[in-house]
Amino acid sequence: MNDRLNEMFTMQTALDERVISERSVDKTHDEWVIGITLAMESEIDEIRREINWKWWKNPKEVNKEALQYEVIDMWHFLLSLSRVVGLTPESIHEIYKKKNAENHDRQEGKTGKEGYNASKQ
Repeated sequence: MNDRLNEMFTMQTALDERVISERSVDKTHDEWVIGITLAMESEIDEIRREINWKWWKNPKEVNKEALQYEVIDMWHFLLSLSRVVGLTPESIHEIYKKKNAENHDRQEGKTGKEGYNASKQ
């Protein structure tokens, strides 16, 4: 899996560098973070448009392929954002494992933060 994530990072780096070069993009670090997160918000809206979430409308058949493509668009921006904030495939794996364990601990009430113990609902 890590090889695949490395490959995706390499591919995204090439795409990002191409866009920056061909479109003469010049942004500060903050502008990149803002721009990419805004793009991600737009992609989330596109994902929502592919499913039936509006209870006041008749349901439509969900186009699974279109939905999957919108999710992959999110991955493009997530990879770009990861690079901008200094994450690597290796650091993503390590930090994810740590944060995942913390999230499990929170569900078990093993945290100083209130509101996470699932047994106290």
